[in-house]
Amino acid sequence: MELHTTENEERLTDIGTVKSLLARHGFHFSKKLGQNFLINPSVCPRMAEACGADGRTGVLEIGPGIGVLTRELARRAARVTAIELDGRLLPILGETLATYPHAHVIHGDAMKMDLHRVIAEEFPGLRVAVCANLPYYITSPMLMNLLESRLPVENITVMVQKEAALRLCARPGTRECGAVTFAVRYYAEPEVLLPVSRGSFLPAPNVDSAVIRLTVRRKSPYPVTDEALLFRLVRAAFSQRRKALVNALSGAGWDKKTAAKILGEAGISETARAEQLTLEQFVALGNAAAESRKGKETGMENT
Repeated sequence: MELHTTENEERLTDIGTVKSLLARHGFHFSKKLGQNFLINPSVCPRMAEACGADGRTGVLEIGPGIGVLTRELARRAARVTAIELDGRLLPILGETLATYPHAHVIHGDAMKMDLHRVIAEEFPGLRVAVCANLPYYITSPMLMNLLESRLPVENITVMVQKEAALRLCARPGTRECGAVTFAVRYYAEPEVLLPVSRGSFLPAPNVDSAVIRLTVRRKSPYPVTDEALLFRLVRAAFSQRRKALVNALSGAGWDKKTAAKILGEAGISETARAEQLTLEQFVALGNAAAESRKGKETGMENT
């Protein structure tokens, strides 16, 4: 594919260029907003390729910073829409994206926006992907917002803290697995794509990073009676992950007798721990809990 390029375009991965750009606009980094701008020239092209950006794709970016990744996406995609919370970056993005008329910046908080509406208005007739270097302080809530909203996106390719990447993409049955792991796997197929060292950013954070891709499932592979109850069970199980499930659940609102009953109906040992369960087993547990609650409500639980 022939990429859109512009002669004499400033290299936004050159430290001198970036510092000059920021000084010209009087910009200072905000620790509160978790601002670390990517200066490793090899990472953003790989992220843009990984999300499948091409002439038939619209890409939603969250937190574009000074536009390093935005440019790479715009070189490949039919349209790029970036949501930026920090208004101080808007004039900088106006400068760095000036030669990409199909790259659009929206000033606002992605966590509070109607992203279904944004996608419908920005990408009519296009395949849609999300690609972003997410501020670390919103990684989990932003990803869960994107997944739980069931946006019409094919994949979510993001840079996150290395430890978060391992947790989000962990295999069930491993120590890295947590409640968010199961939530992510319920909605998508996750994979770690590449490691990114802390020296790849300006200023350098205190942690390493990694790029992950979540290939969004068109529909859940498992029939679930009550999703809200399922995720309540998952959170309860992992809130006391060192305890046997019967004790973890009984400490989170279910009496021990009911906890033992739904575990038995799901074919799960009372002594099992949360991290030992597969997604299928959690779904079975959630469905058993839903049936138990339904029976209790109808007065038929013990019939």
